[in-house]
Amino acid sequence: MTGSEVPLASPTFRLGYVPGVNPGKWVRIWNERLPDVPLTLTVIPAADAADTLRAGEADAGFVRLPVDRTDLSAIPLYTETTVVLVPKDHLVAAVDEVSAADLADDIVLHPLDDTLDWDGPLPGQPAKERPATTADAVELVAAGVGLLVLPQSVARLHHRKDLTYRPVSDVPESRVALSWPEERTTDLVEEFIGIVRGRTVNSSRGRRATPAQEQGSSKAKPKPKPKRADAAGTARRKPATGKSAGRNPRSGGAGGSGGAKTGRRGKPGRRS
Repeated sequence: MTGSEVPLASPTFRLGYVPGVNPGKWVRIWNERLPDVPLTLTVIPAADAADTLRAGEADAGFVRLPVDRTDLSAIPLYTETTVVLVPKDHLVAAVDEVSAADLADDIVLHPLDDTLDWDGPLPGQPAKERPATTADAVELVAAGVGLLVLPQSVARLHHRKDLTYRPVSDVPESRVALSWPEERTTDLVEEFIGIVRGRTVNSSRGRRATPAQEQGSSKAKPKPKPKRADAAGTARRKPATGKSAGRNPRSGGAGGSGGAKTGRRGKPGRRS
């Protein structure tokens, strides 16, 4: 197989996803609908997601917006709550929610792989150096160096017993989208788009039907009903309940005793 062949000729569909995204429900539906096309999963760093798709290392991927839509298509799926990660003994842990202003006196870490689209000043005081990754920033939070603002799913991903998080208002939220190279919108990509968008298995937008679907379609075809005239004719030929359709043995005629007598059972004629 050459690299120039379309994904339909490939034995697998390659799906990438950034940390924090759980593609499990969509993968299960794919396996049910296209059991003959295995789906492989690859975790890709959020900062490298767009380049991974452009390089053809994945057919599609769950990314965090924004992405450059010059050559990438994207379907926004949902928006995540933004939280602040703090030590369990921090004052923030005593409340249900905080605002950006509540963090003004704290050092707030800003890792280089931050996925939040900050269009204004960051909350809190800046650290002397920016951590290289979110994982590094989590370690610094545990060490008491500062706090970290991040998407809730990423905070859950880096769960630690000594840390907790609380929602933050007045800060950007993270938006998750399904993205793929626009020039490589293949049949398999269309199939996965349909699954993510909740299209049914019989949707007209589907590009290909599985053998199970085709078999189900053939079973669903109703058998032709007999014509009404034929049914009526059949009913007329059936005898009524409790009545005989043959000759009356006593009268010799068809039907009841009122029928015409056709037998020759009178008195014998006189001989001459």
